[in-house]
Amino acid sequence: MTSRGAGTAFSRKSYRLSTEPEKSKATGIVNSRLLNDYLHRVFTSADGNQPAAAYRKYLTFQNLQEHLDRLLAEENGSEDSRDQVAEGRLGPSTVVLDHTSGFEGLLLVDDDLLGVIGHSNFGSIRATTCVYKGKWIYEVLISSQGLMQIGWCTLNCRFNQEEGVGDTPDSYAYDGNRVRKWNVTTTNYGKSWAAGDIVSCLIDLDEGTIAFCLNGISLGTAFDNITRGAGMAYFPAISLSFKESVAFNFGSRPLRYPVEGYRPLQDPPVADLAKARKLLGYLKNVIHIGIDVTEGKLVEKDTSMWQLQGEPTVLITLAHIFNYFSPLMCKVYLVEDVLMTFLLSILERGGAVEAHPLIQQLLDLMWLLMEEYEVHECLKQLLMSLLRAYRFSPIIPDLGLQIHYLRLTIAVLKHEKSRKYLLSNVLFDVLRSVVFFYIKSPLRVEEAGLQELIPTTWWPNRFTKEGKESKEVKEESAEERLRRRAYERGCQRLKKRIEVVEGLQVQILKLLLNNKDRGGGEASRYIFLNKFRKFLQENASNRGNLTVLCPPEYMVCFLHRLIAALRFFWDGHKAKTPAALSSEEAYIPPQLFYNGKVDYFDLQRLGGLLSHLKKTLKDDLAAKANVLIDPAELQAVTMDDLDEDEESATSAAQRPSAALAIGGALARPGWLSSPTLGRANRFLSTAAVSLMNPRRPLGTLEKIKVRTLSVEQRTEEDIEGSHGNEGLLLGRPPEEPDQPITENSLLEVLDGIVMMYNLSVHQQLGKMVGVSDDVNEYAMALKDTEEKISRCPKRRRDIHEELLKSQKVFSEKLNHLSRRLAWINVTIYSKEKMQDVYWLLQVCIRTIEHGDRTGSLFAFMPEFYLSVAMNSYSALKNYFSPVNSMEELPGYEETLMRLAAILAKHFADSRIVGTDIRDSLMQALASYVCYPHSLRAVERIPEEQRISMMKNLLAPYEQRPWAQTNWILVRLWRGCGFGYRYTRLPHLLKTKPEDASLPSLQKPCPSTLLQRHMADLLRSDRDLAPSFLNSVLNQLNWAFSEFIGMIQEIQQAAERLERNFVDSRQLKVCATCFDLSVSLLRVLEMTVTLAPEIFLDWNRPSSELLLRRLAQLLNQVLNRVTAERNLFDRVVNLRLPGLESVDHYPILVAVTGILVRLLVRAPSAERERATAVLLADPCFQLRSIQYLLGHAEPSALAAAAPATDKRHFSLHTYTEYISAEELAKVDTMLSHLSEESKQAAATTLPTSEEDLCPICYAHPISAIFRPCSHKSCKACINQHLMNNKDCFFCKATITGVDDFTKPASS
Repeated sequence: MTSRGAGTAFSRKSYRLSTEPEKSKATGIVNSRLLNDYLHRVFTSADGNQPAAAYRKYLTFQNLQEHLDRLLAEENGSEDSRDQVAEGRLGPSTVVLDHTSGFEGLLLVDDDLLGVIGHSNFGSIRATTCVYKGKWIYEVLISSQGLMQIGWCTLNCRFNQEEGVGDTPDSYAYDGNRVRKWNVTTTNYGKSWAAGDIVSCLIDLDEGTIAFCLNGISLGTAFDNITRGAGMAYFPAISLSFKESVAFNFGSRPLRYPVEGYRPLQDPPVADLAKARKLLGYLKNVIHIGIDVTEGKLVEKDTSMWQLQGEPTVLITLAHIFNYFSPLMCKVYLVEDVLMTFLLSILERGGAVEAHPLIQQLLDLMWLLMEEYEVHECLKQLLMSLLRAYRFSPIIPDLGLQIHYLRLTIAVLKHEKSRKYLLSNVLFDVLRSVVFFYIKSPLRVEEAGLQELIPTTWWPNRFTKEGKESKEVKEESAEERLRRRAYERGCQRLKKRIEVVEGLQVQILKLLLNNKDRGGGEASRYIFLNKFRKFLQENASNRGNLTVLCPPEYMVCFLHRLIAALRFFWDGHKAKTPAALSSEEAYIPPQLFYNGKVDYFDLQRLGGLLSHLKKTLKDDLAAKANVLIDPAELQAVTMDDLDEDEESATSAAQRPSAALAIGGALARPGWLSSPTLGRANRFLSTAAVSLMNPRRPLGTLEKIKVRTLSVEQRTEEDIEGSHGNEGLLLGRPPEEPDQPITENSLLEVLDGIVMMYNLSVHQQLGKMVGVSDDVNEYAMALKDTEEKISRCPKRRRDIHEELLKSQKVFSEKLNHLSRRLAWINVTIYSKEKMQDVYWLLQVCIRTIEHGDRTGSLFAFMPEFYLSVAMNSYSALKNYFSPVNSMEELPGYEETLMRLAAILAKHFADSRIVGTDIRDSLMQALASYVCYPHSLRAVERIPEEQRISMMKNLLAPYEQRPWAQTNWILVRLWRGCGFGYRYTRLPHLLKTKPEDASLPSLQKPCPSTLLQRHMADLLRSDRDLAPSFLNSVLNQLNWAFSEFIGMIQEIQQAAERLERNFVDSRQLKVCATCFDLSVSLLRVLEMTVTLAPEIFLDWNRPSSELLLRRLAQLLNQVLNRVTAERNLFDRVVNLRLPGLESVDHYPILVAVTGILVRLLVRAPSAERERATAVLLADPCFQLRSIQYLLGHAEPSALAAAAPATDKRHFSLHTYTEYISAEELAKVDTMLSHLSEESKQAAATTLPTSEEDLCPICYAHPISAIFRPCSHKSCKACINQHLMNNKDCFFCKATITGVDDFTKPASS
């Protein structure tokens, strides 16, 4: 007999049996009597009884195989039952999904034909086997909790994209998304399902009933009296909408929740199962029974500490067992039912995984005595079964099931050879291994046992009706305090249990990141690095294709576990190498971004595309980092870019015919329905040509150009470096300190973590805040209901009863949500998770600071580092705040200041070219200055950086997105302007507020320091002020003109007799133009207040022009807004949804603020100058100023007499927003202008038409052009010369402008 060992053979020749005791002591071979006893003890008969010694056949290794064959054949007579299997069932014995004809719509099906994902509106598919008699069951593993209808249908059922299983006669379905059952009509049934649940579908064709179970709990009979009889046979079937996914178990694996009396559609392998169990019994006997050679007897051994110890007798015995056992362990049913159950039983005794070395010994045996392909298949199936069991185990209070499966996963991965095989071929290639790091959230808290764990619920109820936390917090009552503390104790109990699971998950990652197991090839960490990078590439390159992506909820958990494992190894290295940095000082050195050792796929860099940067910065790379770019590589990159469009066009043209030629079988993305997914799969389409060709969003059909990962060829030396080779740190720039950071491989893991956060973690953190928002909404509703109950009159019992019902509903919902929120707060928003995100923020800040010092090479940094820095701060501030406060984090103030410095410096950094990232930086800075604590951080950055930031904000508004910079300036001013101390506009106070955390709804917090910098810059830089202010005036002219044009269209639409709806987008654009006009006016007010000499000191070359332009625009705004019964009035009175912010107050107080500063607060000489310019403007109307204080013209009053209820606008009505001192200044201004306009009217001589400027006809001619001698007023020519040097009339180039005075003789 030759064993099936991995390169090791045991033959009869090798082990000649001997009866000589002395020889047995020397060789380890036992004598024949002892061997006979041993083999009979190991290989017992089926009944477990051993015949008496006299009747036993004498066993040796020579006749052992024959004896084993006889033992294994004892129960094979039971195979006769197979003849009865076909009764009641039609179809193949192996049941799968019918991918040839039994489907409708677009579907993606796994390579095992058991997992399916919807790829169209409502695709349907059935199984290959049907039943017509008896009781049958199959299970569906729910991978996503969306819209699906699962059940049974007949062959005659015809489905389409609108109607699926349960929508036609003779089809029956359960829908856990809508909690209904379907058979043409629909009624309520069952419970809601969640991802990770298992639905059992039962049909009893003897009684004519269909029922369903959820996680083993019966939902009751769904349908009775179903159609039976000749020609009626039922197929398992499902209909599912786009992106929804499930996996079926018809019996190819053991049912998780078998039901007595019901048979799975696919028969279990009964004979193989009996054989495998018998062989496992023999294996257990070998472990239990030891041979004491010296005493010549058999002894019982402690199984937990069993070791092979090189005993040839035992080894040959095991070889015989494995000769039969090995082929059976390649079958998924047997691995799950026999091997996994046995391995789990070993760990059931408790204690640490290390206390059970037996599993390691068994894995050693498998690698020794099984063929390599058998070990590979067995390990693959074992891990698949473990992952499936972990993912689809119900949540119980102590999380015992999850812990059980994770412990066995750790035990398997502790075995070095197994770990390396699984890492290289299974964990990231075949499995969704990230599932191991996910802790699913229970949708039904009752079944998860959270009621026992958290018996007392609590929720915050200190909210105002606007939804904000009330500042006037009432004293917490004793009862409330007791409830809150009991709730917090329950949360702590839950946290301790979840921490056990998280600790096991981190242990798995520590095993995968082990870099000391170099025996037999590459260390685990370097295999993991290559697979991890490929995983990131898959998710980064397919961000638009939702079926390919790792679900974000998995990513969140994976990120936190990976951070814990990374910091463990990082600090471990620091302990051994004191010169290295601790994880608290971690950052990514800048050379990783340009030396080509780490692949960033096609992700955008700060300076643009990598190919472009390599060409433009190749000299800097050579000079600073000693990195030379191969000219051949540059040429290849250029050709690659040129060919890309052509290639994509040709492949798109060829695609539909190719898809049909191979019968619709296409490569399938890795993140699909079933819990354990292979890469190969089938794409099913009932309309391949019509649906595949025109629909571009089908990501799997699009060829995504991705470069082959160079990391797959890397070795440990390429990463860590050795003998002068710096590995990943090749090309250190002179600005980077020559100091060890940590192991290079850990730097790449850290880089991957930052990328993961950017891919989907931040988005998921924001999504889960919704549960907290729901709690707040229900708490407000409950509080409101309780107030109504207290006010309800006793005689209205009907109302009282309805209110009590509402109160009960809200209370039950809050009880449920508060327990669910406790789970989410522990798994996603706990203090530890907050510290992880904070650590990531600090890593990004340090990385950006180090990269910034490299000068032009900063352009190589991927954009996502800046994105993660901004987003992680946003998450800490907005998502974690209800549970944990950011202020409690260590070094919080300094981190805030360093982030402020990054935003201030880089929002206008010329090295950053991407418009999206520049906009993000601008928005982040705008948000930063809205909150007092972050604004103070901006004020604490070095003065030089503050001044530079303000200079960038004051750059001309043309040729750049200026709205955000204008908003930043407005926020710095808000709280200082005329009547500008409001948070919400006065007329909006009675309406329901928006989200109170929005930056625009924060209380004013002006910065006098930054205002001072702005004033100094405008005064000192003679070119800066005119260019900035002219751009502001140009944009104001544009924004207000657009606004007026739009409200004209809106008014015309509203006046039409037929019912007409104004486009909501048009309303939004209109409101935006109005808001921009107001904010631009506020910036002008800010400038006039901080540096009035720019307008009023006419020794400056552009002051007069700026003042005239300002006066012209202010008069236009006032005339449009203040005219009686004008367009503005009519549109404001319509109160259209979307135009809520459009009102008289914001725009008029902004204009008033500018006029007051020019006409009241300025010194007398400058005041006269400003008054003269304002009155000289032909658009000036005194009644516009009178309108501000509610002084209507007599004619207007007479005309408006019938409308006595109409209230006129007046600043006097806004005493809460405008101080008495400010109102007094407006009165002074009105008196001054009234007096001056009278005097001007009396002294102004009539001007003949010939003497007026031929351009504006508003001012007398006052300038003559050189050399052509044409004439105009100074205002017109000065404004014209800002953009054009040609004469108005003859187009000659103007070389100079002289004053023109009309000769006295004329």
